[in-house]
Amino acid sequence: MSLDVMSSGKTPEEARKALDEAVHLFLVTASDIGTLNEILQEAGYELKEGRWIEPSWIAIEKHSAVLSV
Repeated sequence: MSLDVMSSGKTPEEARKALDEAVHLFLVTASDIGTLNEILQEAGYELKEGRWIEPSWIAIEKHSAVLSV
């Protein structure tokens, strides 16, 4: 699910908790201001029989870059 929400933490567990909270607040706010349906549609979700169906993932990749300073 690509919602363009980011967060961070000192540990992986803290980062996951912070991300969960950020996603929750993002979705609640979008619902409150009336843009949730549009956001989910743009992210590839489909509304079927009153339920949002998530898009299928094609691939997940992770890339790193090294910078010299």
